[in-house]
Amino acid sequence: MFGYRIKKQYRTKVRLSCMGCLTFVVVIITSICRCACSSCSSESKHVKDSLAEVSHRVHLNDTLTNAMSAQPELQPMDSIMRRYLKRWEINGAQLAIMRHDSLIYARGFGFADKDKGVQMEPSHILRMASCSKLITAVGIMKLRDMGKIKLSDKVFGPQGILTDTFYVNSIKDKRYYDITVEQLLRHKAGFTNYAGDAIFSTRYIMQQNRLTTPPDHRTLLRIVLRRHLGYTPGSAQRYCNIGYTLLSLIIQKRSGMSYEKFMQKYVLEPAGCYDFHIAGNYLKDRRQNESVYYMHSSSEPAPEFNNSGRMVIRCYGENDITTSLGAGAWVASAAEVCRLVAAIDGDPTLPDVLSPGAVKLMTTEMPDHQFSLGWNFTPNRGPWIRTGSLVGTSAIILRYADGECWVFITNTSTWKGHEFSKDTMALFAKLRQKYGSKMPKRNMFVK
Repeated sequence: MFGYRIKKQYRTKVRLSCMGCLTFVVVIITSICRCACSSCSSESKHVKDSLAEVSHRVHLNDTLTNAMSAQPELQPMDSIMRRYLKRWEINGAQLAIMRHDSLIYARGFGFADKDKGVQMEPSHILRMASCSKLITAVGIMKLRDMGKIKLSDKVFGPQGILTDTFYVNSIKDKRYYDITVEQLLRHKAGFTNYAGDAIFSTRYIMQQNRLTTPPDHRTLLRIVLRRHLGYTPGSAQRYCNIGYTLLSLIIQKRSGMSYEKFMQKYVLEPAGCYDFHIAGNYLKDRRQNESVYYMHSSSEPAPEFNNSGRMVIRCYGENDITTSLGAGAWVASAAEVCRLVAAIDGDPTLPDVLSPGAVKLMTTEMPDHQFSLGWNFTPNRGPWIRTGSLVGTSAIILRYADGECWVFITNTSTWKGHEFSKDTMALFAKLRQKYGSKMPKRNMFVK
């Protein structure tokens, strides 16, 4: 389970299969390095520090099990959750709870694979839908902290970020040159869904533009830029996925890396999140520990997004989820989502991956129900909210003012769509009131 690298001159060809072996090796290293020589003393300290650093680098999805959260005093709450899932015909879900950056509860309910009888565990990963936007916003703010971007930067035009003539030559509406990075983050860039959501209208875009294959990002953006904006940038707000796919491309351009690799290297892994990935579109694409996805009982098959003419289960082929990138393509476990929140919430218990100024910008309450950066809303007195809904999944992140965070992800669509999040918020408010004092005092982030 554990693999350790020891300074070359002290390394032996030994596989460490348990913590007892680790202790044995540490003792040997310490003994070797006990000498009057200052260089040996320094070397010993370096080795100890390296081992300490690795031993605290817990990969949550390698350690968490349902049994760890099977507390007798919480069994009534677990029963309520099971009844709630049954009422909504949800096959499987995860719930993780964090208090002041300490993971105190993480478990799965129902099935990760119903046909094979595989129980949902907290170590499974699931599609996060639009909760992915929170991750993308963190990536933009990380670039800001690195001095590679400003929120006031223009996106297009001579002084913009995406200056490729391939894009610029498509622009007919000059208002595109006024779009800023911050307007994309706040859904105020002028994009609307009046002509359909560009990210999830692949089949229609192919038909309208006589494409034989689904458009890549360059082709899709060129098609979108031919359209007139729905309103002057900054004058209104309309929730639209294309803005966050654009932000993903901006991250690629300014970092010189792929979107996924930048996020993993500079945001997720420093936050202690090692099992976030961009989702695949089909059942065959799912990862080894990824849940299967399901539709509610009244769902009908839909045409495949690539215009093949085939009818598919909607959660496996109706949409090109992979191409949406930071708008809706991440998969993760609820526990690791908690870990990410711990790294961007300003709580000093765990160090944040963003500067205090960046965290404040992301979480400042906006007037007139305007969108926050990455979060849906961050009211001072109510919970910070991030929701996501997509065929085959629903997700919600609630970070309360008292330092508690609840993350809930399902592997099944509900017939109520976005309204499901409101019902879930109401349920969690009741569960917090009734069972909050019964939660164990511990931290499963530390092994």
